[in-house]
Amino acid sequence: MASITVVVGDPPYGKQRIYTALRFILAALYEKHSINLFLLEDAVFLAKKGQEPKEMPSLLGHETMPNAEELLKAVIKQGATVKICGVCCSERALKQEELVEGCQISSMKNLVNWVVESDKTVFF
Repeated sequence: MASITVVVGDPPYGKQRIYTALRFILAALYEKHSINLFLLEDAVFLAKKGQEPKEMPSLLGHETMPNAEELLKAVIKQGATVKICGVCCSERALKQEELVEGCQISSMKNLVNWVVESDKTVFF
């Protein structure tokens, strides 16, 4: 199986990019691929504990928005490694203790190493 690094930069709500990336990751994990997820820019908010989206998007047919935190926890539980850009966290005043268990603040150097070592890299 392949090792895949997934990089995401968009915020967890406002666009569907995070939702699409997490669905991609869950499908890849189901197919037994190794997954590294690197969050940068506003995507670092995906890892923030305590998300409670309440909107009712009638077009999606859900009572609430998909909870990105719960999807992230599922990705971690299924075996993905999740690292988060430390500079992006600092710029947004996010600290390690505010993040979902299994997420680690890291650096761009880590992302570079993942990209070099992975079979494929995908940017959402």
